[in-house]
Amino acid sequence: MPKTTKVKKKVTKTKAKVSKPKTKVAAKPKAAAKAPIKISKTYIPKDTEKYMCEKHQVFFRMRLTEWKKDLVKANNEALYYGSMDDNSISADVVDQASSYTDKNVEMKAINRQIKLISEIDKALARIREGIYGYCLDTAEPIGLKRLIARPVAKYTIAAQEKHEKNEKVHADD
Repeated sequence: MPKTTKVKKKVTKTKAKVSKPKTKVAAKPKAAAKAPIKISKTYIPKDTEKYMCEKHQVFFRMRLTEWKKDLVKANNEALYYGSMDDNSISADVVDQASSYTDKNVEMKAINRQIKLISEIDKALARIREGIYGYCLDTAEPIGLKRLIARPVAKYTIAAQEKHEKNEKVHADD
């Protein structure tokens, strides 16, 4: 038997480009969302810390929000309990006058507290904007002692005195 040889036909296949797995270039890590700073209830800002650091801002934000909650609660109670004795009309004119005066004083106190709540809201807005603790006129630090005593303070003592003096001058006109 004769030997037959098979001729193998070469088939050329086009090879698909095999892409090498890309190595990721270490990108700059994004600034991780900072966890909110927690402070203890007994924390008091110190002069040795950087002025208006995050701890200070958290302290004053907590203090202002607590103060606002207390004022709102007190106003609601005063309005609720104050309206209960509206129905009691006394025959005595002196008692009526006394009741009217008491109501008037109470309403003035509530109005003052409502204005204070508005000032607290403005101070909280200044904290969010990052300008809390700095004088609105001079942009100088107000000072921790002043802010602890009056958290809604907008001016340094010198600037506040200047404003009050201007108010007196214009009040006389």
